[in-house]
Amino acid sequence: MSGPSVCQVATNTYLVDGGLVNWVLVTEGDAVLLIDAGLPGHRRAIDESIRMIGHRPDEIVGILATHANVAHIGAVPQLLRRHPFPVLMDPAEVSVAKGERLDTSGSSSTVRNLFRPGHLRWSLAALRLGASESVRIPTAQALVPGRQLDLPGRPVPVPTHGHTSGHCAYLLPDAGAVVTGDALVTRYPSSTLWGPQLPPPVFSADPTEAVYALDALLPLDADLVLPGHGTSYCGSVPDAVDLARERANAAAGNSTRRR
Repeated sequence: MSGPSVCQVATNTYLVDGGLVNWVLVTEGDAVLLIDAGLPGHRRAIDESIRMIGHRPDEIVGILATHANVAHIGAVPQLLRRHPFPVLMDPAEVSVAKGERLDTSGSSSTVRNLFRPGHLRWSLAALRLGASESVRIPTAQALVPGRQLDLPGRPVPVPTHGHTSGHCAYLLPDAGAVVTGDALVTRYPSSTLWGPQLPPPVFSADPTEAVYALDALLPLDADLVLPGHGTSYCGSVPDAVDLARERANAAAGNSTRRR
């Protein structure tokens, strides 16, 4: 696997492409906030990405998870072995991260759908990086939705339930950006589309709710989308939401006609 690609998208804010999935770094002084943490095999890439922006891995002061899928929290246990820091997520996602409950779009669902059409190359690479591993975070903590966090970038949790029961986006007010995880992506392994879109319905716990969840992004004071998959999107967030919703509705219509 090639090294991570780091793009500074705003002051103290970086979108990192790990090759299969993204994570975000936000800095303040010598403190680093990590939003999402890739697959288990991404730990070294995460370390490298932090060094590439002039920081050290031991400067991580917290991790925010958009959701507890193995592709987004996979490296967390390894990072925690070096030094403790809070791992925060939506209250509905904590039990999944702790292994007390299985979300229908969690790790086992990811593995079950690895070999769907158009997904094979990504799947093989993901398996090599630990996609089939069972990742547990016993110390996962619940954040308060809507309450600004005292972490670099002053992130504000924005519930976007649907892809998983506790999926959460994060507004970064100072950067004018929103980290959308899998609530809104710009590229997906099994899709031929580029630009704002939702993951295919089979990868979401509740595809209908995933479409409704986009409403939570509309009022945000942001003009930059940092997705869990794909490149950043610079422009009107409502326009991005409209396009993603149109594509989701069109895909649902095509699926209905095929049946």
